[in-house]
Amino acid sequence: MSTTRQPPPGDLGPESDGAGTAAATSEARVRSLALAGASGVVPLARDFTRQALYDWGWLPASTADRRAAAEDVLLVVSELVTNACLHAEGPDGLRVAHNAKVLRLEVTDRGTGQPAPRTPHRAGRPGGHGMFIVQRLCLDWGVVRTPGTAGKTVWAELAAPS
Repeated sequence: MSTTRQPPPGDLGPESDGAGTAAATSEARVRSLALAGASGVVPLARDFTRQALYDWGWLPASTADRRAAAEDVLLVVSELVTNACLHAEGPDGLRVAHNAKVLRLEVTDRGTGQPAPRTPHRAGRPGGHGMFIVQRLCLDWGVVRTPGTAGKTVWAELAAPS
């Protein structure tokens, strides 16, 4: 897991239908939620993501592995949004996208900080576990900044259930 790979936000764009055009169902594979100024953003983000997982057939889970995959997604959403609340002046938005292999979460904020797992990680101490959890559960994660604009996008990718 690293933060060195910096694909642009939203690189899981519309999927092709094989004829070179975006499939009609591609919009259902990307969901965005504005969070700026909202209250209760962590449960709001979790509920929004949970509904996307239902709509995409991840939930209700048919196996323990699929249930664990959905729970991991919801935990990572909670951690990314919580970090934006605690360290980055609050989240501006959440984007959830998926293809057959990967689900990508993106949280945008106005913060200038650089998220990183706390090192050394101290499991028995309160706080500071968010990015450690993200690092452990995700295939990869990173930060994208757009030159000339405030804030950043923190992204994380998880394997889609098989």
